[in-house]
Amino acid sequence: MSRAIGPQSRVRLHYSITLEDGRVADATDAETPLEIELGTGVLHPNLEELLLGRRAGDKDVVTLSPEKGFGEWDEDLVQTLPRHDFPNDMSVSPGHIIGFETPGGDEVPGTILEVEENAIILDFNHPLSGHTLTIGLEILEVQQAHNHSE
Repeated sequence: MSRAIGPQSRVRLHYSITLEDGRVADATDAETPLEIELGTGVLHPNLEELLLGRRAGDKDVVTLSPEKGFGEWDEDLVQTLPRHDFPNDMSVSPGHIIGFETPGGDEVPGTILEVEENAIILDFNHPLSGHTLTIGLEILEVQQAHNHSE
């Protein structure tokens, strides 16, 4: 019997994340599966939870509500920053994502919503927050972390 995915498993898989309107937000390339180790923070915890208990050969399509996916969209995470806080030669246009360092040293992405003469309006919500997501999964291989496969 094949090994089930556990909290520290190494997993090779294909996935796709599709939005409500049918647009694919993210997916693996047909020739290049994703190889991850659970528990390392590479995957959002809600996505890791989807993998637990699955085995090599499993294929599934799961629908996640915003609260089970990347959370609800929060208007408090939309902020206006002065234009002079950005370098003059920096390309700033709606849709661009810029990394900002928090006081604690973490990097958070901000998506530019609007560029005004003296201000830039940014959304610090995860780009997939507020969306119902359809997740396609195909588990190719499961190994114990830092070990060899059976």
